[in-house]
Amino acid sequence: MTKIVVAGAGVFGTSVAERLSWNKNNNVILHSIEEDVVADINKNHQNTKYFPTRFLNTSIKATGDDEVFRDADVIMLVLPSKVIVPFSERVKKNNNGNPLIVNLAKGMSDNGAFITEDIPFERTASMKGPSFAIETINGFPTSFTFGGRRDDFEYFRDTVLPNTGFTLDWSNDVRAVELLSILKNMYAIAIGLVSGRYGSPNVDFMVYTKAVNEMKELLKIYGCDEEIIFRYCGIGDLGLTALNDLSRNRTLGMLIGKGFALDEMNNATTIEGQRTIKLFGEKTKENGMAKDFPLIQSLYKLMYEGGTLNEYMVDALR
Repeated sequence: MTKIVVAGAGVFGTSVAERLSWNKNNNVILHSIEEDVVADINKNHQNTKYFPTRFLNTSIKATGDDEVFRDADVIMLVLPSKVIVPFSERVKKNNNGNPLIVNLAKGMSDNGAFITEDIPFERTASMKGPSFAIETINGFPTSFTFGGRRDDFEYFRDTVLPNTGFTLDWSNDVRAVELLSILKNMYAIAIGLVSGRYGSPNVDFMVYTKAVNEMKELLKIYGCDEEIIFRYCGIGDLGLTALNDLSRNRTLGMLIGKGFALDEMNNATTIEGQRTIKLFGEKTKENGMAKDFPLIQSLYKLMYEGGTLNEYMVDALR
């Protein structure tokens, strides 16, 4: 059997583990630092902390012991982006083989680097696409772009994914897959803002088109393949995140667009798009590219420079 360790037993990690367990040749283990979650999965076949009404496949086991990584064939990283690199360095000390490391987190390291480029393993890949956790665990057909080596893609597709209902397309441009997954959160906030203010499909898709064009320009700047924007990780993931109310980033934008102040929300949930706005707002300004990225700059002005909502609307819709 293929031993797959899913690192992170939150909503998305749990949903991915459930789907991978549908392949009877997969031995799926959830790794979590939350002792109550581990006990719940092993005793009750549930993760009631994140899915109160769902039962999980009884073949799924859970543990908090790092020894589980020692002989893993595949390690799926479904953790907050800022902890993945130090976590991976810890895991490396407990692995004797050459596992395939698949990053599903959508964000950058704290130093602004791409996560897969800082992970200390030889076989690394990134898997991103339009995939809400609730629809994933409920069994809806779900798609991803696998960014990595061709042989790793074929191994993962042919060995791990049969009978899971997951569909892949592929690119060897791992950086592009990572970059698009980071950018779409920021642009989901941008579109959520105008949705909250206007509630107009005309305006939503006006800003959506602007977002796609800015994403293509950023792909070019980072030396990536611009055509990857047309894969699942591109317009697919952007559309899901920016135009559906299950998205936390879109919801944040909509709330601000409706007049709620950011500091009044007392938000305890990590909104990756906020970190991205700060990073790319500063980066484009420092490199003299502010005029080339009006959406980024209007977001940065609103979030970090005391700009008003009306100023954002004028700048974004110009």
